Amino acid sequence: MKKKLIEVKDLSKVYTLGEIDSVVLSDLNIVIESGEFISIMGPSGSGKSTLMHILGMLSPLSSGEYYFKEKKVSNFSDDKLAKMRNKEIGFVFQSFNLLSRTTVLENVKLPLMYSEDKTNMDEKAINVLKEVGLDHRLNYYTNQISGGEKQRVAIARALVNGPDVIFADEPTGNLDSKSGQQIMRILQDLHSKGKTIILVTHETYTAEHAERMIKVLDGKIIADEKIEKRRFAKDGGMFK
Repeated sequence: MKKKLIEVKDLSKVYTLGEIDSVVLSDLNIVIESGEFISIMGPSGSGKSTLMHILGMLSPLSSGEYYFKEKKVSNFSDDKLAKMRNKEIGFVFQSFNLLSRTTVLENVKLPLMYSEDKTNMDEKAINVLKEVGLDHRLNYYTNQISGGEKQRVAIARALVNGPDVIFADEPTGNLDSKSGQQIMRILQDLHSKGKTIILVTHETYTAEHAERMIKVLDGKIIADEKIEKRRFAKDGGMFK
């Protein structure tokens, strides 16, 4: 039986500039169970990335309630949220967000340096790099590898602390179609092993690799539905 991982009630986000309020998200109610693969889809400006930042504890909500593993985190301190993010959540972004003057191994080890358990850091990093097929690139600098490989490094970094959920924000946006298929295959493989995946995208084709799609428009949820005919990423010479 799946457990409730994330729940938001009447979530709203408002940005205030001077005397003008801009409502980005309005009265959202979402439940995400452990082990789900969900895509949050919408056009640019729909509020989907703002929603991901709130669910990922990177940005506060303006009103409503947020529960993570049945703990109300919407009023946690910044320090407590930072510790939870490092332990419970992994992030993968369109722009990779890697350190360019450090090696693949050093990039993947970075979250471990901020964790309470700093034992066996090299071993943990190498294990997740093996999982994404990049253990042969350990000592390469990130400016020496391809875009697809950079995103696989980013996924390994997201996995290294053993988080409960992976947030992927437009993870194929900067990649060619073959590399994009490889990334989607990795995310589907992680889901098959029980990892919760939350994918943010503006592309229907990419969103349909998930098992459930939440459509956002103008800060509101306009659909929340199971995907009956999921797309499955082709291998495309992955890990070669």
